[in-house]
Amino acid sequence: MDDYSKFISPKRQSLPTPKSLVHDGQAIFGTFNKEFEEMELLNCTKPAGKFLPHFLNKYRLTLWEATEVHLDNGVLLAAVSDMGMFGVILNLFYDKRAKKVYSWSTNLAGSKTTIAPNLLNGSIAEAYTKYSSIKYVNRFENGKCSLQGKSLSRKAGKIEFHFDLDRISLPSVVSIPFGPNKPLYSQKDFFKAKGYLIFNGERFEATDDTTAIVDDHRGYYPYRAHYDWLTTMGRGEIDGEKKYFAFNLTRNQSLNQNDYNENLIWLEGSTSLLPPVRFTHNAEDSVWTVKDEQDMVNVTFDIGDMYKMEVHAALIDIDYHVAFGEIKGYVRGTDGKKYFLDHKMGMGEDKTLRF
Repeated sequence: MDDYSKFISPKRQSLPTPKSLVHDGQAIFGTFNKEFEEMELLNCTKPAGKFLPHFLNKYRLTLWEATEVHLDNGVLLAAVSDMGMFGVILNLFYDKRAKKVYSWSTNLAGSKTTIAPNLLNGSIAEAYTKYSSIKYVNRFENGKCSLQGKSLSRKAGKIEFHFDLDRISLPSVVSIPFGPNKPLYSQKDFFKAKGYLIFNGERFEATDDTTAIVDDHRGYYPYRAHYDWLTTMGRGEIDGEKKYFAFNLTRNQSLNQNDYNENLIWLEGSTSLLPPVRFTHNAEDSVWTVKDEQDMVNVTFDIGDMYKMEVHAALIDIDYHVAFGEIKGYVRGTDGKKYFLDHKMGMGEDKTLRF
């Protein structure tokens, strides 16, 4: 097989993780091999530009912890977010049989959400309202995480869930520069999942094929921001055996896409890095394509249904689309091996912000 590792920047290789993501006011950028103990991004010096006072950092900083769980007949997205000015509990359920998304979105004060300081030693991310709740307990030093939540609405009905997660592969830990001292940190991990989800009285039990990805995400977005994201996960036949497999593809406003991105394949116990990619679609398109320049990524995403959040206010514009559907095509490891993706579950985001 051809050697495709030559298309991966040396800066994409994982470095030992320092204790803190911010040192003397300066964010550290790169790819790292495990969790940070300290991620005090509010300590960054002028992350939003030289004219913004330091005390306003908290209104520019976006924090969230989110999980996608792939069940036999559905997909769950469960997230808690603190965007400074407000917080969000978001639960989405995609019924694969009906190709339909059901949504529960609850806004609350940012002060009413708790985002874990790190992902270690039982740290907790949570938020509660009368009609919605979510809680994460993070023990990533042991490769474990648990989440539980519930939501109720007149339109979508009731959902509740509880999952215990065990890591399958290596973590993806990146700190990406969106400016000279404007970091976007993300840790994503691939897990096996045990537990259940109940949607309007129907119980969905986890099986040996049930998988999840946890995304811990913190950073300063530009005033005008956009990103595209696509993932798949699951268990299928590889080399004649049933094995776990996932990938992550993102295009954001990294200052240097070659050196700083989070594109990779997850395999059991290992990862294979991918180069920068480009998404081709419009906001309302039912088919997306994602490709790179070296033929390591050639993916088509056929959307079954989409959740849309639109907020248009004096200071804030948010167009956030979460899509679910089917993936076709292939991705290629650095050793040249192709992984064919036909009929795999896909989940993507198309998000544009003025915030």
